[in-house]
Amino acid sequence: MTIDEMYIRRCFALAENGIHYVAPNPMVGCVIVKNGKIVSEGFHQYCGQNHAERNAILRVADKSCFEGSTLYVNLEPCSHHGKTPPCADLIAQYPFKRVVVCNLDPNPLVAGRGIEKIRNAGIEVTTGILEEEGRFLNRRFFTYMEKQRPYIILKWAQTRDGFMDIDRSDSKQKSYWITNEKLKCEVHKWRTEEAAIMVGTQTVVNDNPQLSSRLWYGKNPLRIALDKTGRIPEQSFILDGSTPTIIYTENRNLESKENIEYVVIDFESLLNEILTDLWHRKIQSVIVEGGLKLLNTFITENVWDEARVLIGNKMFGKGLAAPLLNTVPNSTNQVDDDFVCHYYK
Repeated sequence: MTIDEMYIRRCFALAENGIHYVAPNPMVGCVIVKNGKIVSEGFHQYCGQNHAERNAILRVADKSCFEGSTLYVNLEPCSHHGKTPPCADLIAQYPFKRVVVCNLDPNPLVAGRGIEKIRNAGIEVTTGILEEEGRFLNRRFFTYMEKQRPYIILKWAQTRDGFMDIDRSDSKQKSYWITNEKLKCEVHKWRTEEAAIMVGTQTVVNDNPQLSSRLWYGKNPLRIALDKTGRIPEQSFILDGSTPTIIYTENRNLESKENIEYVVIDFESLLNEILTDLWHRKIQSVIVEGGLKLLNTFITENVWDEARVLIGNKMFGKGLAAPLLNTVPNSTNQVDDDFVCHYYK
C-alpha cells in the first residue's frame, strides 16, 4: 500500500460516517497531512452543511501549517455554489503542495472544474487513487448521476428449500417468519442507509408491514408502495400518515392527504415512470423488499444494482417460490444459523 492509498482509505473511513444523513450528496472524507502527520480531518456530516474539505480546513486555527502539506479527499472538490460555497475555491486560497483525489465528480456542475481551479492556483493534483474502491463507496451517488435513476437494492428472505412465503391456502400454518432476530435488526439498519423502501400491493395486503427502522437508530426511509387499483386497506400501516409515503397507482380517484401522496402512472411502463419520478425527487437509493411480482419485474427488466438475499434455516416444503438471479453471490455471510448472500452488478 502506498502512502497516498493509505490516506485515501482513511478518507473512505471518515466518509462512511455520513451514510445516514448526506444523501443525495456523496459521502466524502478529507485528511490533511504534513511531514507524515495528520494535522486535520473532516467529513461531510449532513446534506446542506459544510463539505468534508471545509470541515477539515476550518478545524485548523493556524492556517500557515498548510504550507507544503497534502490534502487528501475521496471525491473531487466542488466548484459551484450550491447550499455551501465551492470547496475548490477554499482550497485554492491556501498554500497546499498537493491535493490527492480518488474520484472525479460525475455531477455536470463539477466534472473536472474543481481540479482545474486547484491546478490553476499552482497546486499539484493527483487523481485516480483507489478509484474503483471510491466508486463502490459512493455507488449510490454514481448510479444516480450517471444513470439518472436511484440505486436499486433488491432484498428478500427465503427458506433453505427456496420459498419466500408460506402456502397461504393452508390456514393451519401461521408462523412464517424466516430469519433470526439478529438479521431482523440488520435489515432495519439497512433501511436507515437508504433513501426509500418499496413494496408491492400484495405485500401490504398480506403482511401490513410498517417499513420503518424501529429496531435500529436512524431515520426512516421514504415509504413507496404500488397500488394499481386501490386495494390497500385504509387501516394499513402504509396509510397511517406517520411517515412520508408515495403510492403509485392508476386509480385517479385516490386523494392525497398528510404524508400520503398518490402519483398516477401508467403501469405498462412501470419501472421507467417510477424511477424517473424518484430521480426528479432526488431519491438516490431504493431498497425493494418485495413481493415476488415486484422483485421479478426488476430482475426481468435487468434494473437492479445490488441484491441481498437472506437464507433462513427453515423449510416450508411448499409455498411461494423465491426469485432467481441466475448468478453466484459476490459474498456470503453467516449470522448464527442463517446466511446473507450479497450480489453486485
